[in-house]
Amino acid sequence: MPAPLRARMCFGEERATIDQLARSRTAPARTVERARIVLLSRYGDSVEEIAEKLVVCSATVRLWLKRFNRDGVKGLADRPRSGRPAVYTPEQVGEVVATSLTDPQTLDLPFASWTLDRLAAYLAEEKDLPIKRSRIGEILAAEGLRWREQETWFGERVDPDFAAKRGRSSRSTPKRR
Repeated sequence: MPAPLRARMCFGEERATIDQLARSRTAPARTVERARIVLLSRYGDSVEEIAEKLVVCSATVRLWLKRFNRDGVKGLADRPRSGRPAVYTPEQVGEVVATSLTDPQTLDLPFASWTLDRLAAYLAEEKDLPIKRSRIGEILAAEGLRWREQETWFGERVDPDFAAKRGRSSRSTPKRR
């Protein structure tokens, strides 16, 4: 009968990293679960006991123990997965982000702010980058940029001198001191 599968001995920094990951509240949940598998194995639990405690199948426990034994802490990270290659290069994505952060009036355009449609049209015509407005929204969201659908009365105005230009909103309302 073969020896039961156990996590190899780890010392120093590797041990501290496993302990920290197993108790982390900010690390990705998958990584925390994998570190807990290693930690429970180090405490002497069998594959079946670990699977039962963490509510995973025993094949999952075996996979991560084998990968940890072979690659260490780095083995607990997700590996790149296959999939459709990126449609736009990083340079093109950077061009979309840079253009969206540029004031349209500095580009001699007749409007003061971008819309997704205007941005898509400008990129297609001026930068020779045909891209859909939905994809522009995804790129900006992935970069952490929030796109305003429309300006509301409580938001910051495009023109900071708007109130002075507009004048009093009502003649019956007294001026503020």
